[in-house]
Amino acid sequence: MRRPRTVVLALISLLAAGLSALPAATAGAAEVEQVRNGTFDTGTDPWWTSNVTAVPAEGELCAEIPGGTANRWDSIIGQNDLTLVEGESYRFSFRATGTPGGNVARAVVGLQVEPYTTYFEVSPQINVSGDVYSYTFTSPMDTAQAQVALQVGGNAADWNLCLDDVSLLGGVPPEVYEPDTGPRVRVNQVAYTPHGPKNATVVTEATEPLPYELKNADGDVVKSGTTTPRGTDASSGQNVHSIAFTDFDTSGAGYTLTADGETSRPFDIGTEAYDRLRLDAAKFYYTQRSGIAISDELRPGYGRAAGHIGVAPNTGDTEVPCQPGVCDYTLDVSGGWYDAGDHGKYVVNGGISVWQLLSTYERAKLTGHAAELGDGTLDIPESGNGVPDILDEARWELDFLLKMQVPDGQPLAGMAHHKIHDEAWTGLPQLPATDPQKRELHPPSTAATLNLAAAAAQAARVYEHYDPEFAADALRAARKAWAAARANPEMYASEADGIGGGTYSDRNLDDEFYWAAAELFLTTGEPELRNFVQNSPVHSIRYDAFGPISYDWARMTVPARMDLAMLPSSLPDRDQVRRSVIRGADRYLAEAKAQPYGLPYNPDNNMYDWGSSHQVLNNASVLATAYDLTHDGKYRNAALESMDYVMGRNALNISYITGYGEANAHNQHTRWYAHSLDPNLPGPPVGSLSGGANSSIQDPVAQAKLQGCVGQFCYIDDIQSWATNEITINWNSALTWMASFAADQG
Repeated sequence: MRRPRTVVLALISLLAAGLSALPAATAGAAEVEQVRNGTFDTGTDPWWTSNVTAVPAEGELCAEIPGGTANRWDSIIGQNDLTLVEGESYRFSFRATGTPGGNVARAVVGLQVEPYTTYFEVSPQINVSGDVYSYTFTSPMDTAQAQVALQVGGNAADWNLCLDDVSLLGGVPPEVYEPDTGPRVRVNQVAYTPHGPKNATVVTEATEPLPYELKNADGDVVKSGTTTPRGTDASSGQNVHSIAFTDFDTSGAGYTLTADGETSRPFDIGTEAYDRLRLDAAKFYYTQRSGIAISDELRPGYGRAAGHIGVAPNTGDTEVPCQPGVCDYTLDVSGGWYDAGDHGKYVVNGGISVWQLLSTYERAKLTGHAAELGDGTLDIPESGNGVPDILDEARWELDFLLKMQVPDGQPLAGMAHHKIHDEAWTGLPQLPATDPQKRELHPPSTAATLNLAAAAAQAARVYEHYDPEFAADALRAARKAWAAARANPEMYASEADGIGGGTYSDRNLDDEFYWAAAELFLTTGEPELRNFVQNSPVHSIRYDAFGPISYDWARMTVPARMDLAMLPSSLPDRDQVRRSVIRGADRYLAEAKAQPYGLPYNPDNNMYDWGSSHQVLNNASVLATAYDLTHDGKYRNAALESMDYVMGRNALNISYITGYGEANAHNQHTRWYAHSLDPNLPGPPVGSLSGGANSSIQDPVAQAKLQGCVGQFCYIDDIQSWATNEITINWNSALTWMASFAADQG
């Protein structure tokens, strides 16, 4: 399942000037200029302004812009009624100078009417790198109501801007994008474990084996051998060789591999990086928190005001109404984690994220590594309270999930509202505390209710030792949600409800019912729940749950089986469940062996899905669980080798984990870790996982630069590429789980 997502302008009160449709252009036609009077030679018409004093001056438009405004769109220069053709390439360009220099302008091409969709945006610093700005993008739709705008508010002091030669030229050739893939020897740029697998991939035209050398940080050759030709790798279209140096187990930093005249990026052999990543991946959640000020002392550079607590300009989450016609009450749904790069909070994605964090801890307890996730390890406000920090962090989201339950005495009591987010999309960048949008509760759904039931049931057993009162409250909420879902089994989230937030729509709920029943059964042991689990259609041995994607927010059969396999219970056919997990692991083991990049992920026709990086890790967690069940080293090694992909051993030679590896993703799509758009904001925190390659390239930036991409190449580290480069809570939960497993293997 993909999560539909659109990035939208918040210019609701500003774009109501008369709209007159223009005749549509023809795709593939000659270059056609869409902007009228972009040179300002005939005055300012048809340009409009808001909170800007602008006059023509010697063939330019010069504007006085007030400082001290909160948002980019608080001061705007724009033009409406432009025509765009779906699939056609456009060059958006302008000349701009500012006094003083260095102020940020947000240049936008988007829809001038609701839902104010953004087709392209960029936020250059004026005068920092020249005064001519030019960008190419592909229009995702047909419209005669497009707009170009320069949003120039949000800067500290008054300043002056002069603008000229504004152009939106249609019919231009698509931009030729050549990613910088660095050296052709591709390695895990972070670390290989001393007693784990060590493999590399060489991109080469050679068809015969090649010599290779492994060198230490001093340049001494410590191992040599020959490569193994693998032919054309379907996931990248590259001719590749493999290098295996597993038998070298000397820990150290700064190793390199040389083959075919190329030297890899440096890497370590050791476990320290995994010890750090186990914690960094989980630390991600603190700065995703809603409803609390983020401490700069705890996270230097990331301190910010509390978001959505009812302090102007946002209306807050303490008294949120429903969408019109959905309910006649309000709820306090403050807290929780912002789901991704926007300000939405979603029960269905919160459910799997909580499950994965709690399962990370449950696994650590079973395998004797709970101390590594204990109190004080994450440096969060709750550190020192005697509760493991990973449980304190998950509790922040659990409290929000419980608040999303329909109260007693109301229609559909016990069901869970599907999501809560802004009435309309906001643009980038946008700090949570300055979000001006109205917040709304969306209708309850059976999927959300089952997510609540499962997560709360798991919480009831995990927290019983640390907070019996909360555990009891969680179990009561889980039982109430289970009963409500059984009474309302077909309340589906609308696929069309995607304005202001993702839809997370799912119409196949057998897996969610199975998961919720399994978690309730594992917590209570009740025969009725055991019978429901055994009679579920997805429990049957004939149901193959282990496809190219083992699990994600819309596929929860495998998590249920993993817990049923690992945790003690009275389930009569538990051995059969354990065997099914091992058979699933055998599939991913075979995939990893067959693929030159060692991936346990091989989607049909190499169509990499949204969030493919976390899908690699989820498949790897099945391998890791098979190792925990069997202690067979082949599953451990395949799980560890899967980490190579997200740490740089891939076709693009990039680590998808921020701050890990010499070349790593650090421009992920997010409204507040938006350093590439606003130098006053930080980039994503160390340990943030990018979504990675996505063959559907739904956003305009990806469509402009990645047309015809093959598998692994369908990615760009650009903040505007929400289809390939977003961050989300469920992607980092996958990283947290696998990083913890890898750290344990030291």
